[in-house]
Amino acid sequence: MTNKKISFGWFLPTAGDGKYVGVQPERTASLDYLIHVAQTAENAGFEFVLIPTGGACLDAWVVGSAVMSHTTTLRPLVAVRPGLTAPVLSARMGGALDVLSNGRAMINVVTGSSVQDLEELGDPLAHAHDERYDRAGEYLEVMQQAWTQSKGMASSEFSDGGEGGEALPEPFQGKYYQFTRPVNAPETIQKPHPPFYLGGSSEMAKKIGVKYADTFLLWGEPHAWIKEQIEDVERVRKSYNEENGLNKQLNYGMRAQVLIRDTEEEAWAAAWDLISKVSPEAIEQAEKQFAKTDATNQRRQNELREQSKENKFVVGPNLWTGLSLVRSGGAILIVGTADQVTDRLIEYAELGVSTFILSGYPHLEEAEIFGREAMELFHQKWARKNTAITIGQ
Repeated sequence: MTNKKISFGWFLPTAGDGKYVGVQPERTASLDYLIHVAQTAENAGFEFVLIPTGGACLDAWVVGSAVMSHTTTLRPLVAVRPGLTAPVLSARMGGALDVLSNGRAMINVVTGSSVQDLEELGDPLAHAHDERYDRAGEYLEVMQQAWTQSKGMASSEFSDGGEGGEALPEPFQGKYYQFTRPVNAPETIQKPHPPFYLGGSSEMAKKIGVKYADTFLLWGEPHAWIKEQIEDVERVRKSYNEENGLNKQLNYGMRAQVLIRDTEEEAWAAAWDLISKVSPEAIEQAEKQFAKTDATNQRRQNELREQSKENKFVVGPNLWTGLSLVRSGGAILIVGTADQVTDRLIEYAELGVSTFILSGYPHLEEAEIFGREAMELFHQKWARKNTAITIGQ
């Protein structure tokens, strides 16, 4: 049990939105709509928005810049794709976003995606899972050095830049990237730089995550599975600290769906309605695509779905995997009343999760419902639990 502050993020539906999953979205991802969702999330008490990446999504950096300019406190969590853009260029982009948002930028490190998306982007490591994480480690090292050793903005393209940059004592020379001297880049508002969010379930993901991530992300799973995942990442973290004489700490985040209604019966009816328009052909096609993945976390989602088929996709109290029939990623849905949903989230928080990235269909209405019915209720319950523990010590 930890008394860490718990933060909540929401999701921007940059591929479109609607009340049904696995079919053509009813609402297009227009600028007006995405701003509306972002502002609703901010008003509901969410601290940030995850902006996804992939072939079906509008570009995360463009969307992040747009919604940042129409919100006050909401932080854009944008995706960087190691290997697909130069790391110094990504550092410059991240620095610009941080400056223009007055220190609100957050970076989500996406090492993979669907194999099809990586092939379309021309990634030479599209079929090389572990190598992508090796490359990501070098990429993040260069991004960090570009930020922390920035010379500031140059007075012109022919200038060496402003004051403050010093030569590297040992230039970074990696297999994929090199960093030989400080570069002209915006100095970030956040120090030493905007936070990294990185996740995965493979051993390689955990090794890179404990070294570079501020928050290690997990896709929603039953509580026992999340407990095992955190324990395993902690094993890797402690080993890394011992080997390097460090005391690197790590926060844990979890990606999940939520659905809150006045009664549990209404909530379950609404959950099943989400996939009521999906055709058998669409389910079959999705299953074939999911089977091709080399991502360990998606394989775990596949396993969870298969295990729960005979139990109507229920994997625990108020936990449902039905969305994963046609939705990749963190598809587990927490279903029930506000009291039930917050109880399940409290249980995850007791395991060490301190950041929740939530979503629901449609994202506009469900953000408002969670903010109205559950946000304050969760924080009240969490405060009471921590007060009780403090008194008992």
